[in-house]
Amino acid sequence: MASSDGSYEVLVWEDVITPARDGVALSNDVYFPARNGTAVPDPLPVLLERTPYGKREAERAERARYFTRHGYVVVIQDCRGCFDSEGDLYFLRDEAADGYDAIEWIAAQPWCNGKVGTFGTSYAGWTQTSTAALNPPHLACQIPTMAGWNAHTSTVRQGGAFELRFMAWAFWHSATNPNRRLKSNPGAKDTLDHTDFRDWLSQLPLKEGHSPLTQIPNYERWLFDIYTKADYDDFWRQPGFGVEEYLEQYSDVPTYFVGAWYDSYTLATTDSFKALATHKNGPIHAIMGPWTHGTYTTELSYSGDVDFGPGAALESFDDFHLRWFDRWLKEGTHQPQGESPFTFFVMGGGTGRKLSSGRMDHGGSWRHAPEWPLPGTRQASYYLQADGTLNGQPETQRAASSEYEFDPNNPVPTVGGNFSSLAYVKQLPPGVAPETVPRGSRTEMVTPNGGFNQHEGERFYASKEPYLPLASRHDVVVFETPPLEQDLLAIGPVEVELWASSTAVDTDFTAKLVDVYPPSADYPSGYALNIGDGIIRARYRDSREKAEFMTPGEIYRFTVTLFPISNLFAKGHRIRLDISSSNFPRFDVNPNTGEPLGLNRRTQSAINTIYHDSEHPSRLILSTVPE
Repeated sequence: MASSDGSYEVLVWEDVITPARDGVALSNDVYFPARNGTAVPDPLPVLLERTPYGKREAERAERARYFTRHGYVVVIQDCRGCFDSEGDLYFLRDEAADGYDAIEWIAAQPWCNGKVGTFGTSYAGWTQTSTAALNPPHLACQIPTMAGWNAHTSTVRQGGAFELRFMAWAFWHSATNPNRRLKSNPGAKDTLDHTDFRDWLSQLPLKEGHSPLTQIPNYERWLFDIYTKADYDDFWRQPGFGVEEYLEQYSDVPTYFVGAWYDSYTLATTDSFKALATHKNGPIHAIMGPWTHGTYTTELSYSGDVDFGPGAALESFDDFHLRWFDRWLKEGTHQPQGESPFTFFVMGGGTGRKLSSGRMDHGGSWRHAPEWPLPGTRQASYYLQADGTLNGQPETQRAASSEYEFDPNNPVPTVGGNFSSLAYVKQLPPGVAPETVPRGSRTEMVTPNGGFNQHEGERFYASKEPYLPLASRHDVVVFETPPLEQDLLAIGPVEVELWASSTAVDTDFTAKLVDVYPPSADYPSGYALNIGDGIIRARYRDSREKAEFMTPGEIYRFTVTLFPISNLFAKGHRIRLDISSSNFPRFDVNPNTGEPLGLNRRTQSAINTIYHDSEHPSRLILSTVPE
């Protein structure tokens, strides 16, 4: 049996080529445990990560060495069309088949004992879930971190709207991916090295054939496909995009999902955990922290401008992985009993003071549960009132509404929230070669993610001076409770049911849930902390498969699905709901014209009306649990 004491030496075979089923050569680095300079002769369990970000990236290579020192062979593979692998990258499409082929090739090697585990974050999480959708025979366990489940409902698109982070990702990745095909096109490389994605955000929608990506046709093709294909059809049902469509054949192996409350994959993580825990033997586990995308280490106890205390971070992400892999890939090691399937962090309960770091102390603590949603969960309705309040009883007036003008050319800025990859590549100084600059140092966020006081500011793209609170905007309708008389623990799904009309045939409705701190010495105007948000594109109000336009002036019922939350709304705080029609640049902006999405040439303002009377009881629906 292989040792788990971390005492092995490490040998590396670089650029080992494995063939995909269509003959494309995929490049791998293989790490072998060794003694006295010689690889261990016995077959061992193997760990696989498939990544589009470079198999030799420093942190990735060090993690591979860590696992290898503990007795695993580790294979790191460049995804198709990325770094040293051949072929063309088409976002997510080929990852299921390529992952299947990689696992089965590994299992056939003399150094593999037939057990393959997978790991990786973000896109490298997607490569795991999409591969498991095809049920490769030798997949033995997984740890998908911040990974996708259905791209159409909770990652690439949401409520019919497009998450612009994937347009940013196309620009960023094409500029930082030294694939052979890109190296052979110096004109494209020079263009991308000197492109600022923020400039193109001001010129949306992009025009196919007339953007920096035009010189890299495969990137332009997949971007315009996910940008303009809004109906849920067979394109989105491919295993690379619609993993949940393959639930019945999804690999029934021990799986540990890692997610976060301010992550871009929050809903995907809870949905995948719930689906597999219900349909598979697994065992299936999940952990949900208070982090943003890709942050879970000992150095980070905060998201955005709010801090959750030193206990919020994982002690060691590598040790966390090792315990799971040892449990399922090595006989007789680390077999914990009675471990709760769902481990989660409850945000809130802090002092509300400004810490020396400049962040607000929101606090929080870890808890455990046997399932998601939690046992004993109840649905609490907070109805929108004519006086701008939220309370537990529907409005009794027979006519009450709130009207605002939504101008697509003046969208509400994104101030924090659940997104990732909304970044740009910083332009290089004259005479500086791209290969001399570390990839990470060239990346800057367009606008920051996580938790923030809901004020415009210089950091937040599309903000305008004098940087006032978002609640002061005329196109943001605010409803809030009186100060809470006791703590309220809200853990689980969140929805907003709106009755609304518009002067346009198509528009958007957004909802944002806010935890409002009372005024204090540190925050004299209080602190309005974003907890979750969501969007619905009106043409998809009844079906995501087929668009249906509105009749101007007619009242419709809309459901806005927010990402799930885990937050303690403390006594004295207020629960606030902000309703508007844009959240930019997190989501693309609806032009209100009814033109094909991503292809519009016009915009027009719309008068949107929210109804909250006895016949149209618009409401916020929170999942609450007893303390």
